Amino acid sequence: MSRLLLLVTLASAALLVFGLWIPAKAVLAQEMLELAWARSQAGRAEVRPWPWADTWPVAKLELPELDEAMIVLAGSHGESLAFGPGAMTERMDTSEPVVIAGHRDTHFRTLQYLEAGSEIRLQDRQGLWHSYQVTGVRVVDSRTGRIDTGSMSPDTLLLVTCYPFDSLAAGGPLRYVVEARLLHNHNPIGQMDTVVGA
Repeated sequence: MSRLLLLVTLASAALLVFGLWIPAKAVLAQEMLELAWARSQAGRAEVRPWPWADTWPVAKLELPELDEAMIVLAGSHGESLAFGPGAMTERMDTSEPVVIAGHRDTHFRTLQYLEAGSEIRLQDRQGLWHSYQVTGVRVVDSRTGRIDTGSMSPDTLLLVTCYPFDSLAAGGPLRYVVEARLLHNHNPIGQMDTVVGA
């Protein structure tokens, strides 16, 4: 009986560690990414957060109403998304729509609480903050529809993750899309630089 109890205890511990590994990795990686982000801003260059990384910080994303902040990485491949949200567009400014993807069970799990009127802030490598306001949320079925950034205004920000948030199966065809429009930019010392539509 004691062997069975030991076996069940070890199996339970292994399942717990396995279940916590991805969220723990995401949180610990954000600390290393914060350091790399600070170094990349200071040197205005790509700084990899660890020597073997195939990605680097390109922006900082804040969801003020949800008290969330995270570093955005270059690319939206599996390696970058394991550590943080990934930029699907090359430029992180207002010259084109910005698209950022993330996992629904780690960094982007709080997107479900954003609604029309919510604020989103995005900081670029030069330290300029871009303030956006959520204009809508929708679910897109990737089998029958797609997100066409070519028809969007360059002052658009899209945050994309898998849907539904509580699904047990990963990688389904549904995408949860939060769309936001640029309100204004702030320079690095916090003074308003540009007001959109003024």
